[in-house]
Amino acid sequence: MENWVSVFSTTEEFVAERIKEVLTDSGIPAVVLNQRDSSYKTFGDINVMVNKEDREKAEQVIKAYNDRK
Repeated sequence: MENWVSVFSTTEEFVAERIKEVLTDSGIPAVVLNQRDSSYKTFGDINVMVNKEDREKAEQVIKAYNDRK
């Protein structure tokens, strides 16, 4: 995962999955990295990760998606 960077962070798993889907539909491979504590759901984040070279494009896609809402 050393070539992957976080482009989106949330505490809601369904939001992370939706952002991953938006990125994937735009041709950007993405994964969800859940770092939430399994016992205490209030600790930790869920990150959407992309390859370093896709970071700028991913950020543009996420911004355009959020602007549509």
